[in-house]
Amino acid sequence: MHIKANQKLECALYVVATPIGNLSDITLRALEVLGAADVVAAEDTRNTRHLLQHHGISDARLLALHQHNERGAAEKVITLLQQGQNVALVTDAGTPAVSDPGAVLVETVREAGFRVIPIPGASAAVAALSASGLCAPHFLFYGFLPNKSAARRTVLQALIEHPYTLVFYEAPHRILECAEDLQAVFGDEREIVFAREITKLFESIHRCKLGEALAWLNSDPNNLRGEFVLLVSGAQQRAEGLGADTERTLVTLLEELPLKQAVQLAVKITGANKNELYQRALELKAQTKD
Repeated sequence: MHIKANQKLECALYVVATPIGNLSDITLRALEVLGAADVVAAEDTRNTRHLLQHHGISDARLLALHQHNERGAAEKVITLLQQGQNVALVTDAGTPAVSDPGAVLVETVREAGFRVIPIPGASAAVAALSASGLCAPHFLFYGFLPNKSAARRTVLQALIEHPYTLVFYEAPHRILECAEDLQAVFGDEREIVFAREITKLFESIHRCKLGEALAWLNSDPNNLRGEFVLLVSGAQQRAEGLGADTERTLVTLLEELPLKQAVQLAVKITGANKNELYQRALELKAQTKD
């Protein structure tokens, strides 16, 4: 989509991702839509006005839409769409309806028969994953855990067997308690990545064992500040033997590559446990020599 000057947008709801910190992290397409939208529905109109003015959009008509008024505001948006107007939806940071208001509005608009058009952009979860170095081929995005420790541990217990990288959002005033609960449920050996203040001035990304997490957090008051993305390595696959497809993949790779390279590539292809693949590769090599 390229919006020319004074060109009218299609009558639709545009779900527009905005920067999670650095105001330059906005797409050209997002700016075109925000500049051409009849109305911008915003989680906080003050924050959105600052963003728009920063990018030279000074005449936007703003409508407040947040978690406390979403259903009522959704009816206003439907009325606007029925009048042939177009609406852009934004939150304070990131993508609407992903751990932010917007899902109710999108559902309401779709049920009313109007088109919903995503305008993708910044995502704290994906940015943190890309810089974490965790190599699991799959991840599970959970978002914010419950505020209370007992409820939080119950949720974590339900996730304990998942082999995927687990992705959580957490606020600074709960980070210590959350780290304690993660260690208590998952143990000391899993890896955790603290991605703090992503794209902002004091961004930091720290990776360690869960058993070392509390010591790192307490080593510097700055480590407790800012908004967090937490990434926890998944459960190790149980030693139940490799599946037939994984075994065939490993055998094929061993025929063409040195053992170490074959194992590394087999991990990427199959997602199987590296240690199990390595042990099985040694066994296969030994059988070949015999």
